[in-house]
Amino acid sequence: MDEQRDSGAGLDRRAELSEFLRTRRARLKPQDVGLPEFGRHRRVPGLRREELAQLAGVSVAYYTRLEQGNGRNVSAEVLDAIARALRLTDAEHAHLTHLAKPKQHKKKPAARTQQVRPSLKQLLDTMDAVPAYVVGRRSDILAWNRMAAAVFGDWAELPAAERNWARLAFLRPDYRELFAGWEQKAIDIVCLLRMEAGCYPDDSRLSALVGELSVKSEDFRRLWATHDVKEKTHGVKELRHPLVGELSLRYESFRIADDSEQSLVAYHADPGTPSAEALRLLASWGSDATRAGQGSANRAG
Repeated sequence: MDEQRDSGAGLDRRAELSEFLRTRRARLKPQDVGLPEFGRHRRVPGLRREELAQLAGVSVAYYTRLEQGNGRNVSAEVLDAIARALRLTDAEHAHLTHLAKPKQHKKKPAARTQQVRPSLKQLLDTMDAVPAYVVGRRSDILAWNRMAAAVFGDWAELPAAERNWARLAFLRPDYRELFAGWEQKAIDIVCLLRMEAGCYPDDSRLSALVGELSVKSEDFRRLWATHDVKEKTHGVKELRHPLVGELSLRYESFRIADDSEQSLVAYHADPGTPSAEALRLLASWGSDATRAGQGSANRAG
């Protein structure tokens, strides 16, 4: 499976660190952290730098350098204190650490493709009643089973570079129609891409993907500018399927043990519900359901 086109340098880690800290500080108000709010008008939204520095127990000059993107030599203890002051979630705390103290990753060959183990593909095929797929770096869809094709459309009909959740969600109006809760799906995708940007700031393909989506999608630009990060491993997706109508499906996401860059995502419906019956019908229709799903995915193509 071909990788997406590689172009440009990676994301600017210093700018990412600066904007992340600024946006986290802007969302907090003095009363949120037990500080008095003097005056009715404040020049900046949220906490001032000196207020945040006071909460974290560091000098204003030190925090200012960090928020300007200079994370060199910052200690884990200081990052922990700043994370507590900003009331970061675990995912946000990890993201801050990746931005301020990036790990050195071995560079992989530019032409290296993301490979799914044959046994994992076989496992997908045996899950004949459960829509399931494997997603990799940059939200690339790497492998899927017949039921996933029946629900989401047969990605085999798409060019390899288009088998990507971010591209599908933001650049294909038909996928906006497929997801009844499209906004939440879009937010989840952007939050995951943000986390990857922190872990792999030198990923030029990720930078190219972000650049393309920023140019082509106003919604992507809006969500990317929030600098929000989170990882959802389970939840519910509401879909509008062209054959069976509304579907309410629970999903679980599992990291692949020997490749942390890949996850297996599987969907199921609560027993005895209309959605469970709809999945059973899709499974019984086989290739006809797959073709119908692909027809939906190609309406805007």
